[in-house]
Amino acid sequence: MQGYAYKQETQNAGLTTKKAQEAAALHGTNRLSRQKSKSFLRRFLSNLNDPVIRILLCALAINLLLLLREGDWMETVGVGVAVFLAALISTLSEHSSQKAFEKLSEQEGQALCRIRRDGCVRELPVAEAVVGDVILLSAGEWIPADGHLICGDLLTDQSALTGEGREIRKKPSRNTSLDPNAPSSLFRGCTVTSGSGEMLVAAVGDATVIGQISREIQTEQRDSPLKIRLSVLARQISRIGYAAALLVALAYLFNVFVLDSGMRWEVIRLKLLDPAYLLAHGIHALTLGLTVLVVAVPEGLPMMIAVVLASNSRRMVRDQVLVRKPSGIEAAGSMNLLFTDKTGTLTEGNMRVASLLTEEASYKDLSDGLQKGSLPARHMALCFRYNNDAVIGRDESGASAAIGGSATERALLQEVIRLPIPEDTPLLSRLPFDSARKYSAVTIGGRERITLLLGAPEKLLPHATFALSEAGGLRPFSRRVWEEKLRTPAQSGCRVLTVALAREAVDATALQFGIHGSLILLGAVVLRDPLRREASDSVRTLQNAGIGVVMITGDHAETARAIASECGILSRERDLVLTGEELAHSTDQELLALLPRLAVVARALPSDKSRLVRLAQESGKVTGMTGDGVNDAPALRHADIGFAMGSGTQVAKDAGDILILDNNLASITRAVLYGRNIFKSIRKFITLQLTMNFCAVGVTMICPFLGIDSPVTVIQMLWINIIMDTLGGLAFAGEAPLPDCMQEKPKKRNEAILNPYMIHQITFLGGFTVLLFLFFLKSPLITSLFRHTEGNLCLLTAFFGLFIFASVLNCFNARTDRLHLLAGLRQNRVFIGIMVTILLIQLGFLYLGGSILRTMPLTPRELFLTMLLSLSVFPADLLRKAFWRLRGKRGGY
Repeated sequence: MQGYAYKQETQNAGLTTKKAQEAAALHGTNRLSRQKSKSFLRRFLSNLNDPVIRILLCALAINLLLLLREGDWMETVGVGVAVFLAALISTLSEHSSQKAFEKLSEQEGQALCRIRRDGCVRELPVAEAVVGDVILLSAGEWIPADGHLICGDLLTDQSALTGEGREIRKKPSRNTSLDPNAPSSLFRGCTVTSGSGEMLVAAVGDATVIGQISREIQTEQRDSPLKIRLSVLARQISRIGYAAALLVALAYLFNVFVLDSGMRWEVIRLKLLDPAYLLAHGIHALTLGLTVLVVAVPEGLPMMIAVVLASNSRRMVRDQVLVRKPSGIEAAGSMNLLFTDKTGTLTEGNMRVASLLTEEASYKDLSDGLQKGSLPARHMALCFRYNNDAVIGRDESGASAAIGGSATERALLQEVIRLPIPEDTPLLSRLPFDSARKYSAVTIGGRERITLLLGAPEKLLPHATFALSEAGGLRPFSRRVWEEKLRTPAQSGCRVLTVALAREAVDATALQFGIHGSLILLGAVVLRDPLRREASDSVRTLQNAGIGVVMITGDHAETARAIASECGILSRERDLVLTGEELAHSTDQELLALLPRLAVVARALPSDKSRLVRLAQESGKVTGMTGDGVNDAPALRHADIGFAMGSGTQVAKDAGDILILDNNLASITRAVLYGRNIFKSIRKFITLQLTMNFCAVGVTMICPFLGIDSPVTVIQMLWINIIMDTLGGLAFAGEAPLPDCMQEKPKKRNEAILNPYMIHQITFLGGFTVLLFLFFLKSPLITSLFRHTEGNLCLLTAFFGLFIFASVLNCFNARTDRLHLLAGLRQNRVFIGIMVTILLIQLGFLYLGGSILRTMPLTPRELFLTMLLSLSVFPADLLRKAFWRLRGKRGGY
């Protein structure tokens, strides 16, 4: 590989500034290239391609044509403003989410690393590292580039790259291949857990393994469930609009040519033969149809969706969920299968001592054993303290903490930090842990020196001849008894290590090639990465919500099975545990058949995740995937909803749709809850819009046949549109997520937004409201209760009030599918405020509108009567809901 020309020079002083510039020109900088984010203008134009906004643009074009003929500029402006605000709000939400994510991403680029440059060690930004640089590494540091260890001895955590949780020892080697299994290879994004050394940089930026994966994941995902549903809704609304427009046009022509002619064929024939008459009324019928088509379009829907997505995105940040793509929230609500990691998501990600076992006793921890005077516990404490690569340092709060070393070593050292262990005990020699030997050893003491061993039971138990009693005496050792004693914690997902004392005087380093001589067993330490407190409840919540949960881990099958059982992932419905090897030997068809039963995939490879996501999507599932490593990025990208962990690699965060800032499964359940609530809010708003559109179209279509040409003026219709579009959208956007949402089954990916319940409510409530309006305008019983004025101004003023009051009350009807009308209303105070504001403004319009709004002041009796009649929509919808349930129908929004 190019760059090794610098090898002889870099092993000492590193590169000069000039050589570094030449290397940067030849091999590039250490920056990962990202797909260029869309500019604000490009995002805005892209949002104009929304399915419903396309209908609005058609409506706007029709209005512009009508504007030339009738000068109805109010409706044209209303549609134009609706389109602009919808696209603007959606763009602002996406833009702000992207900026927040980029701000988090900048933290990686601002990180510093120690580089030998110009004969000295300098702290430089990671982005300035080049091929041929020598970088100094120590415990706890992040590896900034790909390369090879040229001096020192390191333990590295490569789980971000390979998915395997064990630490890998790295040493200088002649093998210069960049392979995770090569003894000297180091990779960007991995961390040094123990030791120190120097690496020679061999690849930077996009040439690193992370860079290559980063480029692969910068592809477009398939359409979100919401986009598919909106496309279906757009087609449905178009058909309804075309049908209504055609019906209105035909009704007008029938009225003009047939009814006005007294049903006499001779008169009808003369009208049909008169080209001027035919053209004039034909154009008017076309204009009337186009007007109805425009009125039928829910122009407030795109803006409402933009508002509800934006407002919920802001709320979710408080719940440790950062939304990168607003459509991802709704996709989370549609999810019906979640593939989740174990470490850090289901578990805390911190290994701890769970118990200590000795020949005669068991203790909850080391402190418990020392307090009871256990001599084996005292020896085990010395082993944990000195037979360890971890060191005592300080955590973020300044408290003493174990740092460096492996996760197991940190857990053992953490156990003894606050215990009275002599710090002046001489450490004579030490044999570090090796994955091939599976044990470590340490020799400590002065005149009475002892050698302590820590390792896997299968390595130490065969050499044990005695066990140490609590008082310090030797007891006969039974291997069978101890194997039986250790089987239970091993099968429950814990890691078990045995601790022994060498009987003969032997130096720790002499045990490098094997254990010779007999051992005295001190006992065993049981370690585990405990489940998060909320993990079981979160799994149960997801399962009750109809979401299958599958755990994917690099652990052994028995450990994975134990954890899955403890948190409830293994159940009657999902009882299958597969290994990565079994997965590899299964065909796609076989896996598809097993998918409904799959609960755990153990010893999984990175490619297994992408394959499972692909197969789940092929079976029609809306699939979620959690991940934090580089190896998770392709699966995160291809899943319908990718949940990237906040502590994960930058590549994983780039690939995800939603960032879980606290790495907690409970936060994912909240994301699902928000997603479902958003879809319900959208359905509620559509129900209100289509109900009011039904009323507007019905009144527009029928009233001319009843001798009322303009029951609602253009200015009044603009106010009605503002209620439907802007204020209604804001009111429903504030709906709080209710836990009841998590008791429902997920919506299918292609499920239409308009469901039978909504259609039933729109047609019934819309039909009832139209009949109420017609009854109000034409019934002598009602008209006699209002003053007779020129042009029926008093009655038409009251009708305008009735239209608005009924619309406001229908907002309450549309807000819940429960019989209890006020259910959950306290949690959406914005809704109450907006409804009260509309009523107050409407009263002002009625009394102060004058000739502009075609209104006049009503008497208290007339206003009371109008409001009383509008209240009839409450019992009407209550009866409809009761009738719906009596017929055995289920479901709502």
